[in-house]
Amino acid sequence: MSKKVYVFLADGFEEIEALTVVDLLRRAGAQVTTVSISDQETLIGRSRIPVIADAMWSEHITDDADMLVLPGGQPGTTYLGKHSGLRKQLKEAAAKDVYVTAICAAPTVLADHGILEGRKATCYPGLESQLKAGGAEVVTDKEVVKDGKVVTSRGAGTAMAFALKLIDVLFGDKAENEIKKSIVCD
Repeated sequence: MSKKVYVFLADGFEEIEALTVVDLLRRAGAQVTTVSISDQETLIGRSRIPVIADAMWSEHITDDADMLVLPGGQPGTTYLGKHSGLRKQLKEAAAKDVYVTAICAAPTVLADHGILEGRKATCYPGLESQLKAGGAEVVTDKEVVKDGKVVTSRGAGTAMAFALKLIDVLFGDKAENEIKKSIVCD
């Protein structure tokens, strides 16, 4: 059975964090949809790379989501955090036991919305106080932290580990190992 994953994009998103996740999850067989939270289909990443979203916020339906993904980058993370519809959707997904995941600065969005309360989480170095303010137990010595249905990671340099962990939680370690082998990732 295919797993449905939604990756939310806003101008200034970190390309490697978003596109590594999209690429590897699609290789694993997930049905991944990138969703623009702005009024534009084409978004410009923090490194000025234009990316065309698969869907616009106004037309996406995620009632069937297995996982929601927030990439980091600035000002993309700020836009994600201010989007009232996304905030509502993240809270509903967490309450439904859907995987809610974020990397780099984006775990601060989860913290701001109460999703990290009482959970272990990690983020981009220097933003730990924002996670603590949201009730998280901050972990600084791991690239990726999974606590229940919440997965967080530290930044662009951990994007591969993050994407592989998302494959593991959706499809199991056999699928993760097959993808690792196929991309020559020891």
